[in-house]
Amino acid sequence: MQYTCQSEYKKMERVVIKTAEQAFISEEKLKKEWAAHNYLSKPDLTRAKEEYEEFKNLLVRKVPHISCFPESESVTIDSIYCRDASIATDHGMIICNMGKQARSMEPKAQKEFFQASDIPVLGTIKPPGTLEGGDVAWLNKNTLAAGHTYRTNLSGIEQLKELLAPYHIEVLVAELPHYKGPSDVFHLMSILSPVDKDLAVVYSPLMPISFRNKLLERGFSLVEVPEQEFESMGCNVLAIAPRECIMVAGNPLTEYALRKAGCIVYTYKGREISYKGGGGPTCLTRPIYRID
Repeated sequence: MQYTCQSEYKKMERVVIKTAEQAFISEEKLKKEWAAHNYLSKPDLTRAKEEYEEFKNLLVRKVPHISCFPESESVTIDSIYCRDASIATDHGMIICNMGKQARSMEPKAQKEFFQASDIPVLGTIKPPGTLEGGDVAWLNKNTLAAGHTYRTNLSGIEQLKELLAPYHIEVLVAELPHYKGPSDVFHLMSILSPVDKDLAVVYSPLMPISFRNKLLERGFSLVEVPEQEFESMGCNVLAIAPRECIMVAGNPLTEYALRKAGCIVYTYKGREISYKGGGGPTCLTRPIYRID
């Protein structure tokens, strides 16, 4: 059996998560940090733990190997969105440099975890470059899409290209719009979730025309998220296997469109752990290996 780290949709074999209990830690930490981190309101810790348990149980049913980033007072409540601090490749993890300054300690914490877990590290994005994992998505094993956003700058993208160049991996850059500005969490994966080799969930109104056309040219069919389901993270869909997906409950039109496209869809209540902090199921996971 062969494995790859360079996929968003093949069968997930190993994933690392940061539970609500380990990230939010206490009511005091939530009260101290939620407003500074631009959450819509303070998450309820008890409900957040219940929601996360529901989400984790979906993973447990399908993913053989699940591990957890440890609790740490050096990082913030945003560490629950553990995709953002690193990028998985077949040649080792790329450690990010966060565009959101308040999250600057997360990459170091993840690097220490990977080293302790014998997961190789390929390289690190260094200042002035910034790069966040939510701004990259594998379209196929040899093509990585990268969003140029307020969280990921051109220097970070150039460093990413340099790290991947020896392996002949194409980095396809998407120039994302201003949208709500620097304070908002707006990543490439806010508008793109590949769920199979030829199927992606997209929010076209905020997608660059040239990038959208390239998806079509590469043979992707697009599941279009309606406007009323964008803010509720209808576009943030985690594939645990080809066309087998997890998404936040409350997006019935997108869920129906996915099922119509032949997908199996599981949902979880995400008001406390996803909606309030702006991070759906892709954000809540750092996939490591998938079955090739």
